[in-house]
Amino acid sequence: MRTIVVVDYDPAWLAAFERLRAAIWPAVRDAAEAIEHVGSTAVPGLAAKPIIDLDIVVRSGAEVPAAIARLATLGYAHRGNLGIEGREAFDGPPGPHAHHLYVCPRDSAALANHVAVRDDLRAHPDAAREYGELKKALATRFPHHIEAYVGGKTDLLRRIMRAARAPMERT
Repeated sequence: MRTIVVVDYDPAWLAAFERLRAAIWPAVRDAAEAIEHVGSTAVPGLAAKPIIDLDIVVRSGAEVPAAIARLATLGYAHRGNLGIEGREAFDGPPGPHAHHLYVCPRDSAALANHVAVRDDLRAHPDAAREYGELKKALATRFPHHIEAYVGGKTDLLRRIMRAARAPMERT
């Protein structure tokens, strides 16, 4: 059973993202357009679980199989969309940086939501602070219950997504 831990923002998360991107990009560059740093570790000042979230952006769904095959050469195991359309999830190989990796077509709602929430929180430090405080409280209240932790963030995330004009599909 893993314990949910939310910590204060760490500027080293940006460097960790850059190292992960540098290791992954050569394998996917012919199938992808970009690798985006998304999630809470991508927002300066925001408390987060110390896990880097990366979205590999492909031009369309047609490039997803190529990205899956190329990621397999790096030791990533495809897990499917885990119930979220437009976002393919992967388990990564062991390494120095805990991370979640996804492949998303550029027109997917999943990618739009990730980027919209990230950008809105970057632009609104008060909302980021509120979100970070909520996450810390939920991690303290539900240290071993990820569903309750995630569920407790839903209302605030929906408010942020509305403000950011995100597609509002499940993320």
